[in-house]
Amino acid sequence: MNRRNFFLFVALLGAWFAAMVPAVAQSSAVSTDPVEDKANPATMQSFQLPSHGALLNAFVYIAAGAGPHPTVILLHGFPGNERNLDLAQSIRRAGWNVLYFDYRGSWGSPGAFSFTHCIEDAASAVAYLRDPAHAAKLHADAKTIVLAGHSMGGFVALQTGASDPNIAAIITISAADLGAGHLLSTPANRQAEAVDGLADLLAGEGMAPLAGTTAQSLAREVLANDARWNFVSLAPKLTTRPLLIITSDDGWAAANDALVEAVEKLGGKKVKAVHFATDHAYSDRRIALQRAVLDSLANLSPMESR
Repeated sequence: MNRRNFFLFVALLGAWFAAMVPAVAQSSAVSTDPVEDKANPATMQSFQLPSHGALLNAFVYIAAGAGPHPTVILLHGFPGNERNLDLAQSIRRAGWNVLYFDYRGSWGSPGAFSFTHCIEDAASAVAYLRDPAHAAKLHADAKTIVLAGHSMGGFVALQTGASDPNIAAIITISAADLGAGHLLSTPANRQAEAVDGLADLLAGEGMAPLAGTTAQSLAREVLANDARWNFVSLAPKLTTRPLLIITSDDGWAAANDALVEAVEKLGGKKVKAVHFATDHAYSDRRIALQRAVLDSLANLSPMESR
């Protein structure tokens, strides 16, 4: 190997190593505890998140190290039985903070539950993290906030992220497209029947953890916002930031695939789709799910992660 080729090889090796280090670090976060930082250990802070006159149950997993740490807001689904806190712990081990909260009217948080309130509450969580005093207390980087949501939480992440261009990235896990057009396309003389059908589906998911609402009122809310909430209608506002769209064999893949296609047709080059052959809760793909999310976070560019 001549001198020129040697230095070219060294440069390529260095570039390969630099690219691999984040991926290796993220992968190890799934199964390996971080090195202890006695001065700034990993910890947890519980608090009440103010949102539209209510104080929501909330906590933050704070990563080890002085920070400031980028933060993922983890949004649970309907009604929220799967909370994905195993994913939250892995994200923290990878050096990120994770903020989790219960929407108004869910799981003991005061107020009335509605899909609109969920979107508003997510925006309140973003505002809380951007407050300099709160960011300092949580060792958080107020400029690097990623929204990640499962099922209805994915719906909330997309709605919130579409209206806030300063969100660094959006990750959805089997996002439920509540505005998929199934009610809007129903003839007027059959919309009441369609609302009843959707209400039955919502009731079947479990209404016990939710307060101040009914399955019927939630179904009517979907009908009233069907066109505005449709995933494809959000595409023009989602073309410039990284999107990770994860789907499973639960019936929501088609709506998510349509969003990916719409974003790409509009020139979006930062969208990635991942599919797992599993159920809605990713019951037998928890490790694969964590790795997909961590790889996405590791691949944020310096401008996107600040």
